[in-house]
Amino acid sequence: MILYPAIDLKDGQAVRLVHGDMDQSTVFNDDPAAQARAFVDAGCEWLHLVDLNGAFAGEPVNAAPVEAILAACPVPTQLGGGIRDMATIERWLDRGLTRVILGTVAVENPDLVRQAARAFPNQVAVGLDARNGFVATKGWAHETDVNVTDLAKSFEDAGIAAIIYTDILRDGAMKGPNITATESLARAVDIPVIASGGVSSLADLEALKATGVISGAISGRALYDGAIDLTAALKSLSA
Repeated sequence: MILYPAIDLKDGQAVRLVHGDMDQSTVFNDDPAAQARAFVDAGCEWLHLVDLNGAFAGEPVNAAPVEAILAACPVPTQLGGGIRDMATIERWLDRGLTRVILGTVAVENPDLVRQAARAFPNQVAVGLDARNGFVATKGWAHETDVNVTDLAKSFEDAGIAAIIYTDILRDGAMKGPNITATESLARAVDIPVIASGGVSSLADLEALKATGVISGAISGRALYDGAIDLTAALKSLSA
């Protein structure tokens, strides 16, 4: 199981939110590229980036720190937030991203997801962010009546690289991931599922791995706070 250290970008800084609330942000590093290098130096195999401002604006906002991270770090990197058209997808992949994450458009324009997945094999993931099993979009500000599992199943034949499932009510709260819901989703589809939201201890990571069906986990605040030692976690997950 792959551990993806998360760098959430707001106003050019690396921050973490609580429950996706932009008004509840904590700045952990005003140099996101330095933070990314620290994660890479600790041995991480991937980086997970989110343009928080972009998620609300509907277009990239934190391009400069993302590009600085790509220039500084030689590991595969995925990015979500404000990526809602083919031109933006193509531009980011041309700039060195390994994978783009499509969230809002997966609900509002699923044909774009399929088109992008065909055009860029293994480079398009879908981000499914949910409250109580239903997808939220536009930086989690808009709640829909779309069931997470139903939407995931609709992309079974699209050729997407992964689904990133975030339980919004767990995100940034350090209360543990929703293992039951994440495992249920992973068993319902053939697409690799990455867990996000609330991953706050080595025990959480080991429990996700123990399901045997979850392909990865994203953690942010726990790595910044020291609740998870990245080097130790990577060693445990590779065993």
